[in-house]
Amino acid sequence: MLFKQLFEPDSSTYSYLLACPNTGECAIIDPVLDTAQRDLSVLQAHNLKLTYTIDTHIHADHLSGASRLKALTDSKIAYPAIDELPCADIGLQEGVTFRVGTIEIHPLFTPGHTDHHHAYLINTPVHSMLFTGDALMIDGVGRTDFQSGDSEVLYKSIQQKFFTLPDETLVYPCHDYERRHISTIAQEKERNKHIAGKSMEEFKQTMEGLDLPYPRKIDFAVPGNQECGQCPDEIPEQYQGPCARFDQGE
Repeated sequence: MLFKQLFEPDSSTYSYLLACPNTGECAIIDPVLDTAQRDLSVLQAHNLKLTYTIDTHIHADHLSGASRLKALTDSKIAYPAIDELPCADIGLQEGVTFRVGTIEIHPLFTPGHTDHHHAYLINTPVHSMLFTGDALMIDGVGRTDFQSGDSEVLYKSIQQKFFTLPDETLVYPCHDYERRHISTIAQEKERNKHIAGKSMEEFKQTMEGLDLPYPRKIDFAVPGNQECGQCPDEIPEQYQGPCARFDQGE
C-alpha cells in the first residue's frame, strides 16, 4: 500500500492518501478544498487516479475537497451513511468493510465530537492504522461544544472504540496544531492530558473548562460540507480564494 500524510496549514488538517499497489485504486481521507490542486499533483506524480474521497464527519474548520476532487478526477464521494448527504455517492457504516482495491477499511462509529463522526481502521500485516478524524488527536481530543458535540458520548467512543484496540495501533489524527505526525493507542492511553486516567466526570469537567474560541470558518464550512465541500454564497472575503480559483476552472 502506498501511503502519504498530507498537511494543510491554515486549518492544520492532515489528509491521508491510500493507494492499492495491485489495482491502482486510491482514496484520500479528509481532503481539504484549499489543497485540491496539491493533491492532484501528488496523484499525478505517482501515476494514480483518485477513486474515492472519504470524510470522517462534517467538518467545521475547513471546506472538504470532496466535490472539487470529484470534478477534477471523477472520484466518488464517501461519507458516513448516517449523515444521509444527497451529494455522497457511498455511505459508510460500522460493520460493513469498505474496500479500496485490496485495502480493507473498517468504519468505526465514534460520535461525540459530532453526533455522526466515524473513524477508519486499516489492519495491515505489519501494524494497524487508525484514522481518528477529530475524535482523538495527539495529546488531545475533539471539541464537544458545538455541532451536536457531547463530551460524555465522546468519552465512551474513545474508551470503548479506540482504547480497546491493541496498544501498537498507529493513530493518525485529522489535525495537529504543533506539527506532530503520529501517535499510538498506548501513548494516548498513558499521556493524553484530556482523557488518560480520567473518569467520565473528570473528562466532562475538562471539556467544559477549555474555553476555546468560536471556530472562524464554522458558519460557512458546516453548510458547505453538508453539500460535500460546495462553496456557499456567503463566505468572508479572506476565505474566498479556494472557491474563486475553482470558479475560474482551476
